[in-house]
Parts: sequence; structure tokens; C-alpha cells
Amino acid sequence: MQTEAIKRMENPSSKERFAHLTPEEKADLLEEYLAEELNEAAKSTAGPRPMPTTADIESAIEGRTFRRGVGTLFVAPEGNEVKHLPPIPQGHRLEDFFHSRFMGAAKHCLQSANLAMKKGASEEVILACLLHDTVQCLMRVDHGWWAAQIYEPYVSEKVAFAIRYHQALRFYPDEEAGYRYPTLYHVLFGEDYKPEPYIEATYKMVRDHKWYGDARLVTANDLYSFEPNVNPQLEQFADIIGRHFKQPKEGLGYDGSPVAHMWRSIEMPDRCL
Repeated sequence: MQTEAIKRMENPSSKERFAHLTPEEKADLLEEYLAEELNEAAKSTAGPRPMPTTADIESAIEGRTFRRGVGTLFVAPEGNEVKHLPPIPQGHRLEDFFHSRFMGAAKHCLQSANLAMKKGASEEVILACLLHDTVQCLMRVDHGWWAAQIYEPYVSEKVAFAIRYHQALRFYPDEEAGYRYPTLYHVLFGEDYKPEPYIEATYKMVRDHKWYGDARLVTANDLYSFEPNVNPQLEQFADIIGRHFKQPKEGLGYDGSPVAHMWRSIEMPDRCL
């Protein structure tokens, strides 16, 4: 059964369209969109339904009490209150954040990493798939750059590169690599959306880079429909994390790194100052 949020997105005559979707609803909607393969469901039996334009999405900004780019930890679903979060264990390891802070993105990233593993991707690509969208609990705007920044002290340069630039590559199909432009993006950005100049410039740079293939594999495995009856667990990737993720002995957020404050923000989103 489709949720009300999905119905609002798909109904071209709805006045509210996106105006009343909170970031948390967006995250939940994305999960359901993946699970229900709404890239197909967005089409009726009579033909494709109208998609919103960029002007439609822009016009829905005023009237909200939030920005769509805010991290999912910081806004409750509409009509509900935020809940207490479980404490992070004293070790502050990557696994702890997966289990208690990365919200719906964790399932998506586990599915993506699982698919990359099944396809025989390198361990660095698998790790990049596992991490690529987790930072959306903190910030959704330019999440590729944010994610690469928060992970750079702990992963290889190649992994950080693949994470950073998967965001720009996702707007540019590469049929040979098995990546098509997702129908979901017509819904989220508008059917007439054109990537901003900085994204275009980034794409051109990455396209000619020696690690283009690694970044492209993150987008190619960035699932927009969950594999049925497949429920990968983080433990499946424990060895890869152990070999390629440098867990600080002080714990993430307490090692004095330039990104420690970002981890603490994820740990303690209720701290006002």
C-alpha cells in the first residue's frame, strides 16, 4: 500500500505537492520508493503521469518551517515529536553510528554495498557504497562532499574520491557502466532540472580522472529499488571495515581530527550550543 506521502508526490493535481513533506518524510519516502520500485509506479497504465517542474518545487519553499536539505536527525515527521536517541557506546565506532544514528540511510547503504559485493567490486568500492549516503542524517545538501569530508581521515584517498563525486555523477547517465538517470530525480528535482554549473564542471573533471570508474560504480550500485528478500547486515562487511576503515582509538568525535565536531553533531543533535 502506498503511503500518503507517496500519494502526495504522485498526484499532479495536489496543491500541497511537496509543501508539507518534512525531511524525515522524505527519507521514509525514499525508502518506500526504493522498496516499491516507484520509478515504475510513477507511471500509470494509461501512460506517464506529469512530473513536477523545477518551478513547482521552487514555489513550495515558502510556507515550510524547515529546509529540505536539513539532516534527517534534526527534524521530526510532521505532526510528531522527536524522540530520545539511544546513547552511543563509549567506543564510538563506525558500527555504533550505523546502529543508532544513520537512520533509514543505513538500509539503503547496506543494500548498495551488498550489490557491489555480489558484482565482485573491489573492497574500496564496497566500502564507498557502504558509506556514501550515511551523512544525510547530518546534512543532505551536497551530501557527497559532506560524506567525503567526514570520512577522509579514516579511509583511503580513493574511497573518499568515490564517495565525494558519486553525487555529481548521478545526474549523468553512463549506459556502459549500467547507470541510467533515475525517475526518482524527476520527482525530487523537477523534470526540467539541469545540474548547476559546479556540478557540470565536477562531472567533466571526474570523467577524465583515473578513478572515474570507482566513483561511477558507487552510482551504478546506488539502488533505487531494494532487492526483495535480501536483508544484508553490517556484520557482513566487518572484515572490509577492519581492513579499510581506521577506527580512532579515542572514538569517532573524540580523536581531535578536523571532522570530530561533525561526529559529535551526529551523536548529540539535541545540543543547542
